[in-house]
Amino acid sequence: MKHKFFCFLALFTLTLNNPKLLAQTLPLSPQLIPFSSSDGEQLLVESQAKQDYFLLSNQFVTQINQAYCGVASSVMVLNALGLPAPESAQHKPFRVFTQDNFFDREEAKKVISPDIVSKRGMTLAQLGGLLASHGAKVTVYHGSDVDLAQFRSLLVQNLAKRDNFAIVNYLRKTIGQERGGHISPIAAYNQRTDRFLILDVSRYKYPPVWVKAVDLWQAIRTTDTDSGKTRGFVLVTK
Repeated sequence: MKHKFFCFLALFTLTLNNPKLLAQTLPLSPQLIPFSSSDGEQLLVESQAKQDYFLLSNQFVTQINQAYCGVASSVMVLNALGLPAPESAQHKPFRVFTQDNFFDREEAKKVISPDIVSKRGMTLAQLGGLLASHGAKVTVYHGSDVDLAQFRSLLVQNLAKRDNFAIVNYLRKTIGQERGGHISPIAAYNQRTDRFLILDVSRYKYPPVWVKAVDLWQAIRTTDTDSGKTRGFVLVTK
């Protein structure tokens, strides 16, 4: 089993190091640890809360435009959950969630239109509503509603079990990256360093990184000007 894990880790790391994906990524702050580094790989090996990593890495996608981080994150999670998917024009006769068919269901369009998302992105509440429109069970947590201990505990419990996932909505600047709000799934937690692994869906901009729990918590407590509320995270199950 351990051998299979290292083979899988090596394959995924090779994918992340693909120059077509990462050649133009921005430099990382010293407070972040890139997953593709030797230290980053070791943090995953040590982690005891990494059940989500395996299913999410199988479904890892890059957002197709700069506002679709929430859509890309949702597609990863919905496919990892194995929920009934709409028909995909690119993959007939197979059904799979893609960023192109994510808004095919009328229930999703009622939450927010794809045109608006492509220009402005989405709020935390809209993220939860969109996931629910595809049949997922979603719990939404605003950053202002949880202290650091609660934030850490909720995510670690989720990451230690299969068939449930966590997506965070955070301000990049707070964790040492450039500019605005962003959405991506969380894949693992390393207790020794108190860091979470963000599988960043904007792989053209930043690679997956290990971020300190306190920094990520502070980043979800920032205010989203579109909603007037703090950012936060969602926990998703079938």
